[in-house]
Amino acid sequence: MKIEKARTVLTCPGRNFVTVVIETEDGVRGVGDATLNGRELAVASYLDDHVLPLLIGLDARSIEDIWHSLYKGAYWRRGPVTMTAIGAIDMALWDIKGKSLDTPVFNLLGGRARDGVTVYGHANGATIDESVEAVGRYVEAGYKAVRVQSGLPGLTQPYGVGRGDLCYEPAEIDRPILETFDSGPYLRGVPKLFEAVRAAIGWDVDLLHDAHHRLNPREAAQLGVALEPYQLFWLEDPVPAELQESLRLIRQHTVTPIAIGEVFNTLYDCQQLISEQLIDYIRMTVAHSGGLTHLQRIAHFAELYHVRTACHGPTDLSPINLAACLHFQTAIHNFGIQEYMRHPELATEVFDVGYWLEDGMLHLDERPGLGVTFNEERAADYPYCRAYLPVARRGDGGVHSW
Repeated sequence: MKIEKARTVLTCPGRNFVTVVIETEDGVRGVGDATLNGRELAVASYLDDHVLPLLIGLDARSIEDIWHSLYKGAYWRRGPVTMTAIGAIDMALWDIKGKSLDTPVFNLLGGRARDGVTVYGHANGATIDESVEAVGRYVEAGYKAVRVQSGLPGLTQPYGVGRGDLCYEPAEIDRPILETFDSGPYLRGVPKLFEAVRAAIGWDVDLLHDAHHRLNPREAAQLGVALEPYQLFWLEDPVPAELQESLRLIRQHTVTPIAIGEVFNTLYDCQQLISEQLIDYIRMTVAHSGGLTHLQRIAHFAELYHVRTACHGPTDLSPINLAACLHFQTAIHNFGIQEYMRHPELATEVFDVGYWLEDGMLHLDERPGLGVTFNEERAADYPYCRAYLPVARRGDGGVHSW
């Protein structure tokens, strides 16, 4: 099964996606997601100009060997561009292997470990009252877990408040949106938000919240303590995790579960956090983590330390990535939960998927490979359009972590 062709396809059916297409001499085609929000062209260039030509003539079944040759053979390792490129190729090769064996990828990863993958939706509103109403709509729709974000007094254009209930897309065409953040209004407002949500919906639904890397360790510990009465499923990204030992201070003060990892790319990025049990959920996703080959290693390592998986799953990654996450989390033992944001309607014209939502879970059918059919002709109807993620600034004008 030698690789005969390999290419990238850029398309924008409602938002930008980069898809890797690999074809074998046997006529088997595999697809992978190489989207890196706001830096899509960097990954596409890395693939087209440097990496994909190296695949021609290789045996598509040699996934492990190809992974190591791409990671170690380039000398320049790690980082989001490199690991997203490797992740897309790895996904496509697993897709080819599943199709060639006429079986879903989850069977190649060990088979089903569960019937469905529990997901959480994103409820948000410009005010606390609007967010409470949004949570109620998710509960009525059958979700068993909901992430809750809200506009708060003293903050304008806050993180997580989207343009609709089911699709949160922060990227903006041509120039970044400017958001504001100050920890004072935030730390005062978030406990009030969850007090209101619990009063409205009770205790049978798991609630999550994303601080989006915006606090220092002391502030994060303070928020974790303040949220303990509302029994969050997790507090996500309370601090930027480059300084990993900063999580120790948070752990010393609060039992609120911590989830981190959506900006991580390798096992080395999370090794200390996992081995010291400073987090409860690792949120790395297939596309940005070097693919299924590498993410399996991370999950198995995390299992030793009672850390569970919770793949990052926003709309700025394509349905191919979500499908790969579902195959991974259907088969892995230490699964926690899966983020689920519905893609724009236009995306369904380009990506035909083999998963569906029912009873608060995403379910996979028995399509071979990753179960996603990529319509390359339809993708050509939606040309790439440069877009940027927001930039956050404090009230005094200083740049802050978005």
